[in-house]
Amino acid sequence: MINNLIKKRLLIIGSNGMLGQRLVEYFSADNSFELLAASVENKSFFDKLNYRTLDITDKSAVKKITKEFYPDYIINSAAYTNVDGCESEKELAWKINVTGPEHLAFYASTINAHFIHISSDYVFDGKAGPYSETDKVNPISYYGKSKLASENILHKTGGKYTIIRPNVLYGPAKYGRNDFVKWVITSLRNGKQIRIVDDQFNNPTYIDNLVLAISSIINFNKTGLYHIGGKELLNRFDFTMRIADYFNLDKSLVSRIKTEELNQAANRPLKSGLVTLKAETELSYKPFSIEETFSLMQKELNL
Repeated sequence: MINNLIKKRLLIIGSNGMLGQRLVEYFSADNSFELLAASVENKSFFDKLNYRTLDITDKSAVKKITKEFYPDYIINSAAYTNVDGCESEKELAWKINVTGPEHLAFYASTINAHFIHISSDYVFDGKAGPYSETDKVNPISYYGKSKLASENILHKTGGKYTIIRPNVLYGPAKYGRNDFVKWVITSLRNGKQIRIVDDQFNNPTYIDNLVLAISSIINFNKTGLYHIGGKELLNRFDFTMRIADYFNLDKSLVSRIKTEELNQAANRPLKSGLVTLKAETELSYKPFSIEETFSLMQKELNL
């Protein structure tokens, strides 16, 4: 009876980010966890939350928060995710995407905490997707290289860790910049013409499915590498058409283009996507259909 009252201590890094917000909402509602949220910003988006400002590139600050809170689990959802920005700000990208996770993993290992780290499908070159966990990595952008480097750091720490690779994350995070779905909805409702590529293939990851996968990793005490994605593999243009159809938007405003026409600073993996069989088998992972996710977003955000 006494053991049932002992709460698991969970530190969520990057709690103001898109994924971090949903992790905070999910685990705050679970009475079996004592939660501490941390982000680089001075304030949390949430009231009445145990929150600390944290720069994960500051090793002494990471040491302080881990030694004081002494978490059983650390989830790192902080990252420099501007793929093109990583090409021009390589030093900053490396500090946030590699040095920061290295600090977190090191101090997690010193207190025997389970470190859960979010990586990316950008560790692949996008020539032969969808990819399983055993497929060869070959990043073609600096962002992808930094995320792969963060994975390799964890392999060397000797601590207890889990790496998760999602792709094209979307969902009902309430604060911060719009995800792809909300951007499409807002643009088309405002009568704005948008250009969408039809040669980038993914199985977009609904954010709450990722949260449930993380919960399963904790509950089932799973370590190693897991791919988390949606049910359907489709190109970005077709995904946009599905959004437009569901929300009754003007599809004539959407132009079909190729990735090379965007002249972006960073290369994108084109034929990507992630095979989720391992997660389905070991984590009981069951992603929602695309239309189910749209329905959930519509109800929560009044879209």
